[in-house]
Amino acid sequence: MMNAAIQTNIARLQIMKAKVLAALRKGENYELKTELNSEYRERRKEAVRRVIANMTVGKDVSGLFTDVLKNMHTDDLEIKKLIYLYLINYAKTQPDLVILAINTFVKDAEDSNPLIRALAIRTMGCLHVQEVLDYLCDPLNKCLKDSNPYVRKTAVMCVAKVFDLNANIAEDNGFIDAVRAALSDSNTMVVSNAVSALAEMNEMAPKHNVWRLESQSVSKLLTAVNECVEWGQIAILEALADYTPKDEKEAENVCERVLPRLQHANGSVVLTTVRLLLKYESFVRRADLLTRFSKKMVPPLVTLLSSESEIQYVALRNINIILQRHPKLLSKEIRVFFCRYNDPIYVKYEKLDILVRICSERNTETLLNELKEYAKEVDVDFVHRAIVAIGRLAIRYESAAKKSISALTELVETKVEHIVQDVVVAVAEILRHYPGKFEDVVPTLCEYIDYVSDPQAKGSLIWILGEYSEQVKNINNILTSFVDSFMEEEDASVHLAIINAAVKFFVKQPQKGQALVLKALKTATEKCANPDVRDRAYIYWRLMSADPNAARAVVLAHKPPVEPESADLSPALLRELVSDLGCVSSVLQIPQRLFVYKNTEKAGVPLESGGMGQVQPGDSEDGASSAAGDGSMIGGIDASNEGEPELLISF
Repeated sequence: MMNAAIQTNIARLQIMKAKVLAALRKGENYELKTELNSEYRERRKEAVRRVIANMTVGKDVSGLFTDVLKNMHTDDLEIKKLIYLYLINYAKTQPDLVILAINTFVKDAEDSNPLIRALAIRTMGCLHVQEVLDYLCDPLNKCLKDSNPYVRKTAVMCVAKVFDLNANIAEDNGFIDAVRAALSDSNTMVVSNAVSALAEMNEMAPKHNVWRLESQSVSKLLTAVNECVEWGQIAILEALADYTPKDEKEAENVCERVLPRLQHANGSVVLTTVRLLLKYESFVRRADLLTRFSKKMVPPLVTLLSSESEIQYVALRNINIILQRHPKLLSKEIRVFFCRYNDPIYVKYEKLDILVRICSERNTETLLNELKEYAKEVDVDFVHRAIVAIGRLAIRYESAAKKSISALTELVETKVEHIVQDVVVAVAEILRHYPGKFEDVVPTLCEYIDYVSDPQAKGSLIWILGEYSEQVKNINNILTSFVDSFMEEEDASVHLAIINAAVKFFVKQPQKGQALVLKALKTATEKCANPDVRDRAYIYWRLMSADPNAARAVVLAHKPPVEPESADLSPALLRELVSDLGCVSSVLQIPQRLFVYKNTEKAGVPLESGGMGQVQPGDSEDGASSAAGDGSMIGGIDASNEGEPELLISF
């Protein structure tokens, strides 16, 4: 009986196994495997295409590695490209099997077709597998001296890949010297790629001192930059921007030679050229040349604003940085920055900021009229920023303050709640900056108290009432209504504003304000749970009880004009962002070291602290972090990474 049961179970397992195998045979990978081994060339070609399509959408086709590898021996360039792409994708997961393709790579590196030679050497470099390096050296040496410039420029970039994998091999085989020699190549494409490769290797390992641009190479690069494609121009211009000229004459010569790049259609070329000119300003002393360079920068920057919205945004963020270096650079182009009806909201925000920054006293009226129109838009946040801009304009230019107050008064008459509230805050800032002036606006604001509900706006309005109580006829009733609703308010800033206003009213008009101030202080000390509010009330109460004259002197003391917070970047951060003009950091307006880490570098730990980003023996990760924290203030910028994501961008 027992044997019969065992045999029955075995039979069932065999049936299940057969079913599983049948299902696998019907699977897509099994079908592709069959097609890849087909005797018909077209079927194999179609199978390779399907494999790459599956790989592209994220399906795992690594199980077909050996079958794909069999199809490498072909003269069809399309199939070869697809198979090489497959190998690059799965080389790290199948490093042992990649060795099987080495013979084909070496053979292709000596093919008569330069495209195949370049493709082979590029793929071998991109595999990023240590086992391939030994077989790569000889083909790479030959390709660096190849007669075809396309092969040479590909080989030059391959050296950077080798250096990333093993710097010693790159140096011992003379690859780095070959790339340096490529700077004198007759083909500009090779020159630009050599510059890119050397800059990349420098960035990977600064201590190796792979390359430092010397004055004898500058002339060659300036000649090559005129004939390169746009990306080659960017690479050369970046190298020149990082170069320190030996004297004023050389600086002037470089600036003169790169000026035509400002007329390029590519925005990145334009911004990189502007970066170079700003860097070389400190070396050029002739005022007429500096003025000429500045004038040359204006048209291309304005032209960038005619591009797509995304390009506009990048241009505006960079222009914002440039204007902090040269505030008057675009002062005559204010109309170019007026918001259009179809501008995306993020573009409008940047334009508003730049409009206030480039405005001068002669065009304040034009800008105020424009800002008034913006303040009537339907987007609440845009309206808020427009009203804030009017306030900033009034504070920046005293001659425009009166017109700004008139514009804000017109807006408050619209009786739209969010507009009224933003106007109240803006007027309070203006009154703080110009104490004793524009008091006639206070009665107008009091007519719209019912439209104020936001805590910030309410606090600003109550401050105005306390500061200018003599300008308001029914001030006692208004303040009494605020005191009566004291406990209904949740924001501590409103509570403090009510106490301050009641005390000011009492000090100015003791007979009328005595009952009001007693009620306000009693409510604050007995019913309010916030300790800051209670303490403020106790201080005022005791001060007024002990010495009314001292209380009057304290409360009504002369206060200096309040300066608004500057929207400018710190000088150290500005210098750093100017040197990164046209890069992601200039758009984010954050130093790149705070969000870009190399894979050879621990997050937050600079390369200089421990070689190639390695934690020193005896140091824990916490120790490494604390070491970074010791130098967290770099150039006046907090580089501690505290509160920052661990890794945003990795190369």
